[in-house]
Amino acid sequence: MFHIVLYHPEIPHNTGAAGRLALSTGSRLHLIKPLGFSLDEKHVKRTGLDYWPHVDLKLWDSLEELIAQADPHARFWYLSTKATHCYWDAEFHNGDYFVFGPETKGLPESLLAESSATALRIPMPGKGSRSLNLSTSVAIVLYEGMRQCR
Repeated sequence: MFHIVLYHPEIPHNTGAAGRLALSTGSRLHLIKPLGFSLDEKHVKRTGLDYWPHVDLKLWDSLEELIAQADPHARFWYLSTKATHCYWDAEFHNGDYFVFGPETKGLPESLLAESSATALRIPMPGKGSRSLNLSTSVAIVLYEGMRQCR
């Protein structure tokens, strides 16, 4: 099982889509507070459709709390447009955590600096785009992990 971690998510339909991805892949969805919306919000439920009640969802007060509760051998991968390593070059294992930042600002630079060895980016060779949609990024990395561990 993989773990999808949304750190301070801001847009409810991205979280709903990540929940559908989690359910479809047998992954767990972790949400790190604060959230930019209520989990009862209709946008989360609309995007998650009737899947939402079945999502393996964990809510955390902080990333540190999640890390402290995780298996000590678990690996955390931090996804950011500011990372230097490409996700294509990472070797994923069952039980890995994929951490994604808030839609408008991404993960904190301090977190990326202290985790530079496990900070990954999705290449975007096209011109004119700063980033991909959060749920699209989750799908890309999650399915690469599944491909590697098939």
